[in-house]
Order: sequence, then structure tokens, then C-alpha cells
Amino acid sequence: MKQEDFFYTQLNALVENALAEDIGEGDHSTLSTVPATKQGKARLLVKDDGIIAGMDVAKFIFHKYDPVLQFIQHIEDGSTVKAGDIAFELMGSARSILTTERLVLNCMQRMSGIATYTNSLSSMISHTKAKLLDTRKTTPNFRLLEKKAVEIGGGKNHRFALYDMIMLKDNHIDMAGGIGPAIHSARSYLKEEGKDLKIEVETRSLAEVNEVLAEGGVDFIMLDNMSTTEMKKAVALIAGKAKVEASGGITEKTIKEIAETGVDFISVGALTHSYKSLDLSLKVVIE
Repeated sequence: MKQEDFFYTQLNALVENALAEDIGEGDHSTLSTVPATKQGKARLLVKDDGIIAGMDVAKFIFHKYDPVLQFIQHIEDGSTVKAGDIAFELMGSARSILTTERLVLNCMQRMSGIATYTNSLSSMISHTKAKLLDTRKTTPNFRLLEKKAVEIGGGKNHRFALYDMIMLKDNHIDMAGGIGPAIHSARSYLKEEGKDLKIEVETRSLAEVNEVLAEGGVDFIMLDNMSTTEMKKAVALIAGKAKVEASGGITEKTIKEIAETGVDFISVGALTHSYKSLDLSLKVVIE
């Protein structure tokens, strides 16, 4: 399945479940106060400075619930916004606008917060070759949009889930009996199953980096919680035999120095679990 088709198939399922969760047997607040024939207009007001994300998602949600709502977009995903900007206008059934309002805001506020944080960290390492990656530290059932927000903010997606890459972390290695046996088993498994997946191995020391290099046959080597001095030595040891990823406890204070060690990627779980949502509000327009 093409990436775009996969995204919209997953988004459709996400939105269906989210609408069912929120509306249940009916939006009684709206049904009890707003006539069925009432038409309305609303605007998405930006109340924070940052990067906007989720415009296509908002349009999808509105049209999924009510295909005849008119969605007028003023700002593109990934654009820098400031407090007071109007991201889009919406016209049509007042009931439809009110019923879908919170789901759209929940998605866009979180996505925009992630995109803003990603953009900030990416700008700190833009002078190096290192690329910023997300992780699987995502909200259950919301990963699709969190990872999309990382892309919008200028980062790159690591593996999407457990099925699209082999990542041998410390627990896998310990359970398998060591780095050598773990890599050997992974390669044998891929051959037996006829699968073409990348292999990444987590290392916790220079000695483990050397073990991975001695075994060979991996695509990525992760340097987990190493000092920048160790990272520089590891990059020199690896010498292009695999892509190098830095990971573990990386913050705004350390990311620049880590990027300058020569690693190819820096993965930051905080992109999707410690961001601050962007303040957005859907305001009804009274004319």
C-alpha cells in the first residue's frame, strides 16, 4: 500500500472511533439548543506562536461527519503562525460545527505542539548532517497523527511500529544471549521469512559497538546514553559501515553537541511525549 493510501486508511479508522467515542448516542447539548436548520460560521483562531499542523486532518474530520461543510483554508501545514492568525473558516450546519469542534481542536493542538517542538530542535542541529527522529513513545491509537506532526515540523519518522523494522534493544540482546547471537538470529529469521527489513542494534558501550562490527550485517547502530566523547569514538570506529543513531535522554541543552559528534540521526522520544500543545480555539462568528 502506498504511504498516502496507508495514512488515509488509518486516519479514517481513527476518526470513526474518535467520533463514536465523543458523540455516543448523540450530542445532546447541541441537539437540545440548536435548530436542525441553523447555519453557522466559525474560525480557527491561533492563540500561540508556533508551527501549525493538522489542517488536512481537520478538513478530513469535518467532511467525514458532514460532507457539505465548507472549509476555507488560509494557512498551510508547517507554516509559522502567531497569536491572532486565522487558520481556516468553516461554514455550514451549526450542529455539525459544534459537534466536531473538540475532536478537531484535540488533534490540531497536539499536532501543532509536536510540530513546533520538532521544528525548534531541528533548527538547533541544522548546521550538521544529523537528522531528528521520533520514536515509538507515542499515545496509543494516536501515533499516526503524532508521527505526521513530526514530519510537518521538519523531523523524520523512525520505524512506524514493530512490524516495519528489526530493532534489537538491550532486552532483546540480553534475552538472546548477547549481541552476536541476537544479530545472527535476526538475519536467519529474515531469510527464512523472506522479509526485507532493516536491522538496528542498540549499543551501550564502545565494546558493544565493536561486537556489532565484528558480527556485521546491520544497517543502523544506536549509541544509547553515551557521552559525546564516546560517540565521537564510536562514529570513528563505525566509519560508514552502518548509519549511526544517538539516543537516550537528549534535551535542548545537549542536542547540538551530540549532533556535532558526526552521528547520522538523533532520536528524541520527548517529541511525542513531552511537547506543549499549541493553544487554538474555534470561534463562532456572529454576523
